[in-house]
Amino acid sequence: MENRGQKRMEDVEELPADKRACNSQDSRTSTSSGSSAQSHSQEEEANGASSGHENTEDAEMDTSSSDSPSSSHSDDGEQVKEEDSDYGTCYSDDDDDDDDHGEDPRHQELQDVQYGRSSEDQQKLTSLVSRLSEEVDPSLQLIGLTELCEVLSFCTEDSFSTVMADTLSRVLVKLANHESNADIMLLAIRAITYLSDVYPRSVAFLVKHETLPALCQRLLTIEYLDVAEQCLQALEKISKDDPVACLNAGAIKAVLSYIDFFSTSLQRVAVSTVVNICREISSESPSPFMDAVPMLCNLLQYEDRQLVETVAICLTKIADQASQSPEMLNQLCSHQLIHQSIHLLNLNGRTTLSQPVYNGLIGLLRKLSSGSTLAFRTLYELNIGYRLKEIISTYDISHSVSSTHPNNSCSNQVHEVLKLVIELLPSSPVEDNQLALEKESFLVNQPDLLQQFGADMLPVLIQVLKSGANGYVSYGCLSAIHKLTCLSKSADFIGLLKNANILSVLAGILSRKDHHVVVVALQIAEVLLEKYRDAFLNSFIREGVFFAIEALLNSDRGQQNPVSADVSQKPVPEEVVKCSLCQSFERSSSSSSQNCKIEKDSVYILATRIKERFFGPEVFDSQKGLTDVLQNLKHLSAALNDLMNVPVDARALHDEKFFSIWNQIIERLNGKESVSTFEFTESGVVKALTNYLSNGLHQRNFSKGDPECDSLPFVGNRFEVFTRLLWSDGEATPSLLIKKLQNSLSSSENYPIVLSQFLKQRNSFATVPNGRSTSYPILRVRFVKAEGETCLRDYSKDLVTVDPLCYLDAVDHHMWPKVHLKPLDSVEAKDQAMECQSSQLQSTSISCQGEGSSHMEIDGPNASQLQGSQEEDQEQLTDSGEENTSEENNTSSSEEEDALAEEDPLPRLLFRLEGLELDRSLTVYQAILLHKLKSASETTNDSKLSGTHAITYERAPQLAESHETQIPLGSIMDNDEYHPFLSYLFAHRLGLRHIGTNAPAYDILFLLKSLEAMNRYLFHLICHERINAFGEGRLDNLDDLRVEVRPVPYAEFVSSKFTEKLEQQLRDSFALSTCGLPPWFNDLMGSCPFLFSFEVKSKYFRLAAFGSQKVHHHPQHLSSSSSHGEGRQATGSLPRKKFLASRENILESAAKMMELHGNQKVVIEVEYSEEVGTGLGPTLEFYTLVSRAFQNPDLGMWRSDRSSFAGKPKEDSGFLVAPSGLFPRPWSDTSAAFPDVLQRFVLLGTVVAKALHDGRVLDIAFSKAFYKLILGQELSSFDIHFIDPELCKTLVELQVLARRKKVFSESQSDSGAAKCDLSFRGTKIEDLCLEFTLPGYSDYVLTPYSANDMVNLDNLEEYIKAIVNATVYNGIQKQVGAFRSGFNKVFPIEHLEIFNEEEVETLLCGERDLFNMNEVLDHIKFDHGYTSSSPPVQHLLEIVHEFDKEQQRAFLQFVTGCPRLPPGGLASLNPKLTIVRKHGSDSSETDLPSVMTCANYLKLPPYSSKVISLSTSFVNHTLFLFPVYKSRSL
Repeated sequence: MENRGQKRMEDVEELPADKRACNSQDSRTSTSSGSSAQSHSQEEEANGASSGHENTEDAEMDTSSSDSPSSSHSDDGEQVKEEDSDYGTCYSDDDDDDDDHGEDPRHQELQDVQYGRSSEDQQKLTSLVSRLSEEVDPSLQLIGLTELCEVLSFCTEDSFSTVMADTLSRVLVKLANHESNADIMLLAIRAITYLSDVYPRSVAFLVKHETLPALCQRLLTIEYLDVAEQCLQALEKISKDDPVACLNAGAIKAVLSYIDFFSTSLQRVAVSTVVNICREISSESPSPFMDAVPMLCNLLQYEDRQLVETVAICLTKIADQASQSPEMLNQLCSHQLIHQSIHLLNLNGRTTLSQPVYNGLIGLLRKLSSGSTLAFRTLYELNIGYRLKEIISTYDISHSVSSTHPNNSCSNQVHEVLKLVIELLPSSPVEDNQLALEKESFLVNQPDLLQQFGADMLPVLIQVLKSGANGYVSYGCLSAIHKLTCLSKSADFIGLLKNANILSVLAGILSRKDHHVVVVALQIAEVLLEKYRDAFLNSFIREGVFFAIEALLNSDRGQQNPVSADVSQKPVPEEVVKCSLCQSFERSSSSSSQNCKIEKDSVYILATRIKERFFGPEVFDSQKGLTDVLQNLKHLSAALNDLMNVPVDARALHDEKFFSIWNQIIERLNGKESVSTFEFTESGVVKALTNYLSNGLHQRNFSKGDPECDSLPFVGNRFEVFTRLLWSDGEATPSLLIKKLQNSLSSSENYPIVLSQFLKQRNSFATVPNGRSTSYPILRVRFVKAEGETCLRDYSKDLVTVDPLCYLDAVDHHMWPKVHLKPLDSVEAKDQAMECQSSQLQSTSISCQGEGSSHMEIDGPNASQLQGSQEEDQEQLTDSGEENTSEENNTSSSEEEDALAEEDPLPRLLFRLEGLELDRSLTVYQAILLHKLKSASETTNDSKLSGTHAITYERAPQLAESHETQIPLGSIMDNDEYHPFLSYLFAHRLGLRHIGTNAPAYDILFLLKSLEAMNRYLFHLICHERINAFGEGRLDNLDDLRVEVRPVPYAEFVSSKFTEKLEQQLRDSFALSTCGLPPWFNDLMGSCPFLFSFEVKSKYFRLAAFGSQKVHHHPQHLSSSSSHGEGRQATGSLPRKKFLASRENILESAAKMMELHGNQKVVIEVEYSEEVGTGLGPTLEFYTLVSRAFQNPDLGMWRSDRSSFAGKPKEDSGFLVAPSGLFPRPWSDTSAAFPDVLQRFVLLGTVVAKALHDGRVLDIAFSKAFYKLILGQELSSFDIHFIDPELCKTLVELQVLARRKKVFSESQSDSGAAKCDLSFRGTKIEDLCLEFTLPGYSDYVLTPYSANDMVNLDNLEEYIKAIVNATVYNGIQKQVGAFRSGFNKVFPIEHLEIFNEEEVETLLCGERDLFNMNEVLDHIKFDHGYTSSSPPVQHLLEIVHEFDKEQQRAFLQFVTGCPRLPPGGLASLNPKLTIVRKHGSDSSETDLPSVMTCANYLKLPPYSSKVISLSTSFVNHTLFLFPVYKSRSL
């Protein structure tokens, strides 16, 4: 009885259940695996989704051993389960092949053996039953029961008969009631457990012979703990097959009464029994379960996750059945159920629930609130709004809207929250609805509670609407806001609405094409005007809501039937989807009516009523009613447009006028009367500013010889002036402009999301363009010759299957030989050709399908429309092969056709869909998608692609002139003053096709990119402006050249809406499996990657670079920091290869590894020669050692001086510590050591790429300038600031002297130039005694001068250019090229260009900040005797908090094998850092910690005080004792 469990235990020594009472599932062998597996699966289902998660967490405690593929043991005797994952021992060649026993004679032999064994077991059972029935001697009964348990643990169901089961049940029940011998009772109940497991039909006989009362009695009056434990297991087995009998026997009370006496594992068994019984709960009589509610609510306070989750599932089932009885719901609430549930919803709580259970708890609160006034009142009094706000604010919205189906149980957390919010805001009550009247009366009497609820929920609901949520979530948010607006009567609510900018959001919603959200938005607008007309009438005009309503009335959206809005689709499936939206937030999930609630013309009727009631002619004239702010901004934008007529070379005039116009614009933006998003967008300021700054070049492709490209230097000057004006008062003004642009972009963009929730992944066969099988569905296309086309033959009259991911150029290449008509001279020849063409159509080489076949399987109401099978594809492929043979005899050879197709690389065919030309730069899927979605809603499904597509083709015109290739700016600009900035700005521009589809968004995007480029090159632009100012005499002091402006934080450029949209798209199965994203994603990611967060860019990068198997979505851990970085990525199904490395020759090992596996799609795992252990830990340590080896100054790779490298623990083992990061050392081509340096850079590039591929973290610090070179960006003299700040400062000061001399020489006489001060801080240039050698590298001569030439004022400019050239151009060009070539061996380095320099560093080297002590408890798992409140754990965390950065790095190196955390920090560490109690010698004070780096598993001795922990263990151990524990990977 001492083994009683405790709530909130600090030290929990949990013993397996079989140490006290044998578990049938533990001792049973594979002969009964069928029934056992079935029982186990049922138990997991009863325990909820958490059981699977628990197994995963257990598997995280992995070890590296080559002895056994299944399990391994640590030195402490702890058995750790091993799984095939990214950590632990891995075998790449041990895949098991499935044996086919269909024709194997050994299978028949096995059946015969099994039958014989069953007969033998049956005989043994018969004999044992007979002996036990007659025997009265207790000792002999014990022997018989022991033998019986052994037989039952090995026999199968075939060994039993009903007669034997009946007899055996009667005997066992009798022995279980043996009062004088506890051992007999224990073995008899154990036999009952085995019997009910191996032969489920025996449960009926056990019940008949009064087994249940006996078991319950043993639990209600516990005399022997082991007997009681066995009773729990027996009841759990019986409850699966006969829960009603268990209920009637009082099993619920029996298993819960003394649950605290049992271990955690048996507590789980007890609660599982209650869950099994609850499956048969009846809505008519749920009262028998109510007695268990107090005990179950008490169990919610426990820390064991699986136990709590199972209890939560049980309580949810009880609440479901009691939902029709307010009295029972009130009884549930009286036992603190709501309090405990809200505590579990706390994101900072210690018990982290799995997502389905967490969602179920939210649903439980909704059901309680729906039927109980007490629950409704309690939730308000407990400030449930704050908790719900916290959940939505920290939860990744894209996880809840990845499927447009609202009943997706894995992705509906936000959906459940919204249903609870809507339930807490009752509608106007009906007279006979007493419950609704009571709720409304409560809110009327407690207005402060409603006000607080609205203050918590309204801002976050608005934020969700701004984040690109899909139709279901948007509909739920708007419905909640509508109810909140109707209920609120407080004047403070007006301030909440205005602060949340509700009208701007409504204006954006009204432009959407989903009638459901538009109707609710109109209803909100009507309520606001009815209740708060005076406060909002003017804002309706300023925010553009009135104009959006007018646009509705003037468009088809206001008049068409919403159910059949898409005429290209059949109305039935569309209606089903719409109806699911109507019913998605109803109280009852099963509605009797499936008709759409949106009536025909409801949008038009609502919009007309609002306009007539509130915006009559006497109130507002839409033709003249522009606001003063809007009119003023329009005048300013017109003035900017007029400035374009001023000659481009009149810089002074441009600067003066632009300065005046911009000051007026910014004064208006910062004025007392704020500028609304609508006013800012409609004023034309964005378009005018974009056009002026770029001189109209933002809408053009550059080509050599274009006269407008001569204006590029003037464009650079305009951006320089604009930068100076924008940052004149710090970063506040650019931040304001960025915010305005982000709001305008969110309201004006309409880029669609395509979700394939109806699409099943299956193998298909695409005949076009190259006839191959695909793992994704194909498109059904009919290619039709355009009318009037006489130069081409008909391709096919039937449908063909097309690979959706091939480009139209590939389709062109495939079709051209088959439709091209060779020129013929005579009429007879032409007639023969027509006859030949007709015959070929009967035996076309492209396998075709009839209209009724398809390769797209659709899950949903329109599934019957599409059929087809892979078998038909294969048959057609065979037929195609036969037809090809006949075709070869009638037509020219395929070699001639291929030669014809390759004669001219220009496109020969023009493809159109419904009369519009398809974009050849896209895949077939993207081109059709872009065309189909022009009239679709923002979020749609792929059903638009599941039909048949008729694509016409015709002979293409000569497109050589119209298809201009973009030429690098370096070949256009001779003046390189602004070259890096303009090269970045105009590189990867947004596709010009977006100008026609969404011109406002295009201008906003370009201006945002301009601001981001100015922010990125802020130091360059400001420095250049001050150099010019000094040269022109406007500055005289060299100290004035110092640049102290701060750039805008990069996060301000991130668009939450675009980020959420891409998150949703990346969670789509079709997009992941095919890398097939809508084209606008690729365009924006290439041109404006700053719009997306680092996390979503990381997913996109892995999808583009490695394919879907490397895109890893972290499970949603419901903690205070729920947005995780990528961390160490899951490696999918990639094979693993082991590599034996040598610590003494680490670079040679790295070179050999990259030579063998660098370009292979495998994951490399390292083991060291003469050491035991492999897996994640040694592999991470290998990359750390390689990183440090590359920083050896003797390699000659990096800029350095001998004083800058760290101390030498061993001789010649120092490594460089560059304050600004590592940057390539300039080398001359004639140096003998240069070839070896290039080879090292090739190896470095390959190692870096392979580390990215495998998800490893490097411990190497590159400079920002080197990262820019990796990303393919160009450097300038100002980038030397990120390499050597002092050298850059000196060069800038010398440059201004050269600039001043040049300006005065051009503008004044020689005497005037002589009078100006051209000395360097009082010293003449000649007196500095500067030679034409690279500073710090005397062996590097600055050509074309010699080392003996001295620098003077006349050649100063050439000297500066030579230093810059050697430092960032020619001196390091080949080293960078070598690095990139080595990188490209693994994957194309261009995939990294979507990141900025800081993000690439995070991707390669992980997080800079190692530990955030405020969040560390949320991301550490405590197990096997420790909890977060255990004193040794508290001492450890205090010590780590006191560590300096180097000590923290050492601690991480010791625990994980790597001194850095992955991207995302401790939250992304995978496996999770786990701290357990170490059981060692009797004197734990002298024990040292040990680790398993493969599992991030720290074994901490139970030190009695912090002093002992600090002195004995961690400081000394983590910093100096690493070599002693080289076997820590075990």
